[in-house]
Amino acid sequence: RAAVTGVLKVAWQLGLVDSDRYLRAKSVRRARGSALPAGREVAQGELYALMRVCAEDPSAAGRRDAAILGLLFGAGLRRSTLVLVAREDYDEATGALRVRAKGNKEHLVYVTGGAHQVLADWLAVRGNEAGPLWPPISQRGVIGDGGITSHAVYKVCAKRARQAAVRGFAPHDARRTFVSQLLDAGADLAAVADLARHSDVNTTRRYDRRGERAKKQAAQRVFVPYVAPITASV
Repeated sequence: RAAVTGVLKVAWQLGLVDSDRYLRAKSVRRARGSALPAGREVAQGELYALMRVCAEDPSAAGRRDAAILGLLFGAGLRRSTLVLVAREDYDEATGALRVRAKGNKEHLVYVTGGAHQVLADWLAVRGNEAGPLWPPISQRGVIGDGGITSHAVYKVCAKRARQAAVRGFAPHDARRTFVSQLLDAGADLAAVADLARHSDVNTTRRYDRRGERAKKQAAQRVFVPYVAPITASV
């Protein structure tokens, strides 16, 4: 498009094209392509395997990592948001968690079900002292001071995926899974956008994997017979 516009501009400057035609041609918008959705959705069986390897880890890191995965998948938190959570942000009695998102905005999310339970297990180890909810843990299992980085969250996902023999996934794939599960369950798109802290529902739509599943289900109705190859006798 840039090359064509450049040629038209030269032609207009030389008087070969009048201003009206030049401006109309220049105003034509660029054709937009489409791409497959980024990332992937983590299947329920994969998530179970991830939580199982954390439960089988007797160290403090096992409980901490289970709680991290619980909030990634159970509350759809971005890793940059997750690492900012402090103990005083969480009300264990109600499951309400105050998080700080982009633009210094604060929101309440609710930790329920298995996510609530693994977070309770982690707090039993960490304690209820104020401060970052996710302190670093040494290889010897000693809980340190301060909080972990967003890159450390990425490493937690990679480590537990490797241990569980699960295909690698990024922390943001947990967020995609969170949105997809809500939409699969019939949740209203606007409500899902609010839970995901999306200011535009069109952003939420980009996380929706239902269309691909519908295409797969339709494709499975196509019949192609299979005949096993005959092995030549020796």
